[in-house]
Amino acid sequence: MINKKKFIAVIGGGQPSAQEARLAEEVGRELARRDAILVCGGLGGVMEAACKGASSQGGITIGVLPGDNRQAANPYVQIPIVTGMGYARNVAVVKSAQAVIAIGGSYGTLSEISHALQSGIPVIGLNTWSLSRNGQQDNSIILAQNPSEAVNKALDLATKE
Repeated sequence: MINKKKFIAVIGGGQPSAQEARLAEEVGRELARRDAILVCGGLGGVMEAACKGASSQGGITIGVLPGDNRQAANPYVQIPIVTGMGYARNVAVVKSAQAVIAIGGSYGTLSEISHALQSGIPVIGLNTWSLSRNGQQDNSIILAQNPSEAVNKALDLATKE
């Protein structure tokens, strides 16, 4: 049953480095191997790489799209969700997940991290943002050294619904 599976969001930039794209693809593969459902923003870059990895292992991929056209989804999104909400769809991406894995990313990724943390959804960071408050390190983003560790932490910390 689909509602028994864990939903893990993979977030990151639309124009990742080659290393970030490799990390995202491996995260996607590992999520599929672990029978988790991948949720993302549905477009290119980290999102496409993660979906490609998950699809290669028979995983389920959901893309929450910013626009009105389901055809805008990357070719590895199996379930496109059309929102017409632009960046506001970032909230839907993270709120649909029980944990988030952030890989690289720019300000859109940072906004998703913020929405997740504000909602009590664990965020695992792989080559992504770090936070500080008043000059003091904020350890809200749980660091991972590699894709396998990121997926393990995400699945272990996934919030119960």
